[in-house]
Amino acid sequence: MSLASTARPLPRFASGRIFATPAVVDALMGTGISIDDLVGRHVRGDWGDLSEADRQQNERSVATDRRIVSCYVLSGALTVWLITESDRSATTILLPGEY
Repeated sequence: MSLASTARPLPRFASGRIFATPAVVDALMGTGISIDDLVGRHVRGDWGDLSEADRQQNERSVATDRRIVSCYVLSGALTVWLITESDRSATTILLPGEY
């Protein structure tokens, strides 16, 4: 197996400071999924459970410095959103009802 086949994709944009709401922190406890795991997926361009139109918008947003949104449906139907600001100063992790 070559090194290239085992390497993880590089981040496509900066996450900035990471913020998570208390509800997300509580919801993730016991799932085995960390905030770092979610941010890693997000910055590598794994947009999660988005429509094709939203995926395409994220691709344009990476190139044009606009807001980027990912949505992950996790165990137990828990849905988590990650939103990176257009200036890449911050990424916020929250539950959809908190938006």
